[in-house]
Amino acid sequence: MGEQVVGVVVSFGEKPGAESIDHLVALVRDDMVRVNETILSRTGSDVTMIPEVAQHLISSGGKRLRPMLTLATAILSRYPGQGHIKLAASVEFMHTATLLHDDVVDESDLRRGKPSARKVWGNEASVLVGDFLLGQAFKMMVEVGSLQCLDVLSTAAAVIAEGEVMQLAAAKNTSTTEDDYLAVIRAKTAALFAAAAEVGPILADAPEDAQKACRSYGLNLGIAFQLIDDALDYGGTSAKLGKNVGDDFREGKITLPVVLAFRRGSDEERAFWKASLEGGNTDDAALAKARELLKKHRALEDTVERARHYGAMAKDALALFPASPMREALGEVVDFCVSRAH
Repeated sequence: MGEQVVGVVVSFGEKPGAESIDHLVALVRDDMVRVNETILSRTGSDVTMIPEVAQHLISSGGKRLRPMLTLATAILSRYPGQGHIKLAASVEFMHTATLLHDDVVDESDLRRGKPSARKVWGNEASVLVGDFLLGQAFKMMVEVGSLQCLDVLSTAAAVIAEGEVMQLAAAKNTSTTEDDYLAVIRAKTAALFAAAAEVGPILADAPEDAQKACRSYGLNLGIAFQLIDDALDYGGTSAKLGKNVGDDFREGKITLPVVLAFRRGSDEERAFWKASLEGGNTDDAALAKARELLKKHRALEDTVERARHYGAMAKDALALFPASPMREALGEVVDFCVSRAH
């Protein structure tokens, strides 16, 4: 049955080769070397556990997509300076800190296919090292000296925290609507994508319409990215996810596939969702039944369709910029994020 469910999110007509960020990686390679050097130097501490925990997560194979967006939009906006390096490192620290905190909140044992930091060092160390990384991120923002960039990134930090609290409040609540859920992912995921993309043109002193275009690109890309994650949690593989398939279900998270299946289901099916997500009946048999209902109501396909819609908006936002290899590469990032459903 698992294979059938995976089939639901397989064929969406993307052309071969469109689903790669290799072009972007090549264009920002030199800058990313310096970002990685900055990350390494800023995780240094006399408190031994801090570099250990930070390095555990930082070296665990994340794509570094968010800091690459900062570098890419700075280059797209013809920024001549060096400040984008520290801002990109700040963005990665903010992301890493939220991962450390999220794994504690979600009680996750896996992160990117490896034992999570909380599993290795405990919840307390994970939270405190996350706090250390946030502190380092803000220190680098101040060093760059752009009050507007500091404003954008610090606002994002607050919005991300709000999103996490909103998700906590929505957990196990089957009356969550699609609008409610989109508000959560705009805050908890898309806000950092948006801020990461916006600070590039701000640093470059680009016109306001260019700043807004990059923000719109990042925001819509972030929403698409999270919607695909939601679909993969029920229709992917552990290897692809870096966590266990069905974790969202076991944690009682109300994600878009569940919202759609719940709305479209019979009274009996809704009773199942309530018993599972509100009542905590989330064993393997319940997960199998959940996947069956998601397939029946095309909930995974429609979640991916919505992701493609937001992806199209992200690409449209880039149309403001003249054609260039960087603009093309940023468009390919959208294809990559959506095609992860294959």
